Amino acid sequence: MKSVARRISDARMLHLIKMWLKAPVEEIDRSGRSHMSCGKKSKCGTPQGGVLSPLLANLYMHRFIQAFRKYGLDRRYGAVLVVYADDFVVLCQRNASEALEEIRRILQKIGLTINETKTSVKWARADAFDFLGHTFKMLRSYKTGVAYPGVVSSKKAVMRLKDRVRRWLSPSDLLPLATVVSTLNRVLRGWAAYFRYGSVLAQRIKLDRFVYTRIRRFLVRRRKVRTAGTRRFPWQYVFGELGVVSMAALPRSST
Repeated sequence: MKSVARRISDARMLHLIKMWLKAPVEEIDRSGRSHMSCGKKSKCGTPQGGVLSPLLANLYMHRFIQAFRKYGLDRRYGAVLVVYADDFVVLCQRNASEALEEIRRILQKIGLTINETKTSVKWARADAFDFLGHTFKMLRSYKTGVAYPGVVSSKKAVMRLKDRVRRWLSPSDLLPLATVVSTLNRVLRGWAAYFRYGSVLAQRIKLDRFVYTRIRRFLVRRRKVRTAGTRRFPWQYVFGELGVVSMAALPRSST
């Protein structure tokens, strides 16, 4: 709130943001029971998944960015800091482990701690690392065989999309087919729009095959077809007449 108050003087707006920070959060445990967390007793952090959380995290992490520059970590380690909300990557030319210790010290001063389970030092020429749903690693050109630093969608991001497609197609038997397809297309277009950078074509082709299989099974179940449906619902029908979006056919620059 002190960081917010440096930029905002409207007392009503400050009160509204404070109320947001103390909003209770309903969580479901593994047994399926719901319980409330955060609320009025909360003294730090933002509600998990809250609409304002990324913005407020960016605002607070600005203090970390300032300290990163103040102590000259960029010059001392040839480092570049990349931050989004409370997630960040530091690209170092040298002494990465030493830079990590300096970062721990800076974060402790402003009341933050590193998530040690998600934090590690990687050698980028040999090790892959994930950031914001993408996996950064060395790839090889299929034309020349030359290695180059590249980016693909992470395995977790792909699995989340597949799970979402499965969940949507399973209980949608009673909905109009046009509604099923329209909602599915919004999901596919949104995913493709976010993961449009890097080497995306191979992943999109694989996902198109997955979507086709799920849609075909969905149609077989809905139409009560006794076969696998490959002849009745071919690829051309699903991505043509039915109108399901083919991610492989979407342009990378604009989706």
